[in-house]
Amino acid sequence: MKAVVGSTFFENVKMAYATLLANKLRSVLTIVGVVIGVITVMLISSIISGINVGVQKQIESFGTNSIFLHKYEIGIQFGRRSREERMRKPLTVEDAEAIKKLPTIETSVPILDVSSNRWGSKILITGKNGKTSSAINLQGTTPDFEKAKTEILVSGRWFTQTESDFKKDVALIGATVAEDYFPNESPLGEKLEIGGREFTIIGVFQKREQFFGGGGGNNDQSNIIYMPMGSGLRIKPNSDDLQILAVAKPGKLDEGKDQIQDLLRVRRQVPYGEPNNFSIATAASIIEQFDDITRGVAIAMFVISSVGLMIGGIGVMNIMLVSVTERTREIGIRKAIGAKRSDILLQFLTEAATLTGFGGLMGLLIGWLLTLIVAMVFPSYVPWWAPPLGFFASVLIGVVFGLWPAWKAARLDPIESLRYE
Repeated sequence: MKAVVGSTFFENVKMAYATLLANKLRSVLTIVGVVIGVITVMLISSIISGINVGVQKQIESFGTNSIFLHKYEIGIQFGRRSREERMRKPLTVEDAEAIKKLPTIETSVPILDVSSNRWGSKILITGKNGKTSSAINLQGTTPDFEKAKTEILVSGRWFTQTESDFKKDVALIGATVAEDYFPNESPLGEKLEIGGREFTIIGVFQKREQFFGGGGGNNDQSNIIYMPMGSGLRIKPNSDDLQILAVAKPGKLDEGKDQIQDLLRVRRQVPYGEPNNFSIATAASIIEQFDDITRGVAIAMFVISSVGLMIGGIGVMNIMLVSVTERTREIGIRKAIGAKRSDILLQFLTEAATLTGFGGLMGLLIGWLLTLIVAMVFPSYVPWWAPPLGFFASVLIGVVFGLWPAWKAARLDPIESLRYE
């Protein structure tokens, strides 16, 4: 008699499961919206988490004590740069040398981008095998770059100060360049023609972890060539696209950043009270900026994905109202033999939550499989909180949208219910 009058939670779940099996097609169609909503939550959370982790690893590979300096604002930019930003004078090698002398700074190196000529055309790199590419990042720098420890040599050596002073045409290449131009052989001592000049390879870097799949283009951090600053200026005379990488001494990052800012404001003659006419950032600040952007995108996408859950909820409400009508006599019999309103309310709420919870489990399973497929071509992983959140949201939708039908069922008059045909 207890199972009929005042059912326990597990008995209600069992009854709800039996109802689902009795109306398989109707149940599946009802929870389609919930399934889509949960899949969307899984995919969005995994992709955004994967991007955040990838960006964090990529930025932190330059060192947590690194300070980045450029005339343009560092980070993700939307729209065209302001006129004030475009008119800023470039940073100089002398700025890097001055920063190096600060007491909180371990080293400071200028990095000149010479990947394209003054007219914007990409510099061509040709190897002895005839392979030609314009997608390689070309950077001119000084021997002090070795001290920054952002690149690890696996063979060869860095260029010396003498080679830098005399603008020797020597180069160090990334792992991707080595694989593309010198497969199955050592590149050391070999030649690459860069911008019409012949460079001798003296070092090869360790392959870096790739972001967005690498692909041999600008996204591949191992698709890079470093050369002495003077050699870079021979390829791209009068180039001013220079940035500075400074490395603070352990425990001196914030102090070093303040000292660099004060120094550059003086050197660049920035009036008191005026904003900087250069950009300064650390790995932590860049990661924080990126997190702010992805957080906003995530919120927007979760709002969109909630539409699927809302549609599923409306479907659940509709089907539960139909179920209440179809089972009016059953409700009347239960009330006649002593079932309370709370028993009826709990029974129908449990059925609604079971229905959407089942949809949530289906969505989690399909979403998990899709994230595995996405991970083959895109950085992604499922954060620990995504599956519980998806399942909780699906059950909550059932409870919220099942409340009105359950309340309606609980308030039915037992006499009128028994007369219902």
